[in-house]
Amino acid sequence: MVSPCRRSASADPRAIPGLNIVRPADANETAAAWAEILRRHATDPAPHGLALTRQGVPTYAPNPDAAKGGYVLKESSKETPDVALIATGSEVQLAVAAREQLEAEGIGTRVVSMPSVEWFEQQSRAYRDSVLPPSVRARVAVEAGIGLTWYRFVGDAGRIVSLEHFGASADAKTLFAAYGFTPENVAAAARAALNSTTGLAATRS
Repeated sequence: MVSPCRRSASADPRAIPGLNIVRPADANETAAAWAEILRRHATDPAPHGLALTRQGVPTYAPNPDAAKGGYVLKESSKETPDVALIATGSEVQLAVAAREQLEAEGIGTRVVSMPSVEWFEQQSRAYRDSVLPPSVRARVAVEAGIGLTWYRFVGDAGRIVSLEHFGASADAKTLFAAYGFTPENVAAAARAALNSTTGLAATRS
């Protein structure tokens, strides 16, 4: 079963047992997600919630790893990234724009698009670590919903740009700015995460 899923700040549909939530970032991820849902249905049918945006979003290069639930969309300029930005759905564009700001400051930034947390967690440890290396502890997750899902990905030094209350009625641009869903705020969260990793390292040494 596949059904449309509306995001809500009051509860995370990912908490529903057995339900796979898929939030594609663009048309290419949507096509990859639909193909993966059909492939899975043929061997192991399960309910999926496909959450699609009504906003206009950029289209990125297709990547077959989108079917794995999470993958590197934009690589860091450094061999080992300083920070990883994890985003899903229409918020991926914010992470991509924040990466440009951070890279201009000399902060190596990897952007991970994660259309499906459930699919990503089904991958091998080796694959998951290749996308989110344990050595990269400065992490930021971005989603216009509650942050419940993301704590296990960002760790003790990470930051989450989320919406922990009910929304309001206005155009998307106004609300995103009011609630901190801007590239500038995502970049600020990344800097804070970097500062936290420095502080934690000093405390533990």
